[in-house]
Amino acid sequence: MVTYKEVRENEDIKTYIRMADETLESMKYTEHSFAHVVRCADVAGGILEKMGYDERTVELAKIAAYMHDIGNVVNRIDHAQSGAVMAFRLLDKMGMKAEEIARIVTAIGNHDEKTAYPVNEIAAALIIADKSDVRRSRVREEERATISEDIHDRVNYAVEKSRLGVDAQNKKITLYLLVDEKISRISEYFEIFLGRMMLCRRAAEYFGLQFEVDINGTVVM
Repeated sequence: MVTYKEVRENEDIKTYIRMADETLESMKYTEHSFAHVVRCADVAGGILEKMGYDERTVELAKIAAYMHDIGNVVNRIDHAQSGAVMAFRLLDKMGMKAEEIARIVTAIGNHDEKTAYPVNEIAAALIIADKSDVRRSRVREEERATISEDIHDRVNYAVEKSRLGVDAQNKKITLYLLVDEKISRISEYFEIFLGRMMLCRRAAEYFGLQFEVDINGTVVM
């Protein structure tokens, strides 16, 4: 079996992640490099683990999340689909079974909000992990001086703490955010991320869970 550890140590995959982030950096996007994909892998795997999925399914979710943004090396447009094709080629070369590759590339191909749908448990976990990754450290150092001019940078920079809580017993998954309202109004968060949060709600429903957003101690969604 191809393991998450082997995928993380694969030099080709590392190169595509690094160069995909360089492409997005040139376009003034927030950080999409190793910090983002490793966090997504940890969160996606954690969701499935807490929902009682088997160890291999948890590992496949981590692999999908780690590789989900490599398509940005081709183009930001349709990066989910190009990333799925790239992941197929890489994982097939590593000797992964076709059934497992199919589950992973389906998840990667369904993670971008324009075309996303929680078609399986891995896709649902990846959607939630990816779309809930909002934090100050995603704003690049060179962009921090101009956050007043860019709402995406401003909203991310305003988030001092971010945590995803899964409560399987009470059938809830909650995104907890600590936001500095001196930097960005809470309304700005929903101005740019409402579509993503609605997608997280749909993904949570795949597991029979309710998705909530708690900002500064108040449930706002």
